Amino acid sequence: MIRHIKGKIADITEGAVIVDVSGVGYHIYVNKTPEHFVLEQDITFHTHHAISERTQDLYGFTSRDELELFTLLLTINKVGPKSAMQILTQSDVETIKKAVLSDDPSYLTKMSGVGKKTAEKVVNELKDKFEHFAGAYTDTADTDLEIHPFAADAVDALIALGYPQSDARKAVHNLPPEIQSANEAVREALKTLGSA
Repeated sequence: MIRHIKGKIADITEGAVIVDVSGVGYHIYVNKTPEHFVLEQDITFHTHHAISERTQDLYGFTSRDELELFTLLLTINKVGPKSAMQILTQSDVETIKKAVLSDDPSYLTKMSGVGKKTAEKVVNELKDKFEHFAGAYTDTADTDLEIHPFAADAVDALIALGYPQSDARKAVHNLPPEIQSANEAVREALKTLGSA
């Protein structure tokens, strides 16, 4: 099972990217539009490896919460990987969380364009499953990371190195504005975290 892929973006299409890892190109379905990605960009995807009789597909997310929520969506009756990815393309983690925790499907229908029946199914079937979703009751909004377009990648890299999500987010949020890449961000953040 492939759980994450780290490499450079070699091609960008609507709904998918090709990530080059040591000369091997992995086709990964994504829930973000093409303008979120840049050719030759270093990137890490948290992935779900979907295997069926006919195909093997990779679905990739830039945050663990997205992957975890995607996996939860797959537990809903008649929701497969493509449907789950469509829901996460139309919506986002925060909106789905608000809808489920407030037991109000209208969050999804009004704010993201998800159909009424799908929204009701998501809310009804995820209510009991949110106890298994680590990001359900924490503030995972990325608004504090918008200062740097690569901040999410830097935070994920720090988490992979063993730092708590809250510490990683704080370190990246406090970076100077002249930082220009995820690698620089991680190096600078490690200095802060190392002296804490």
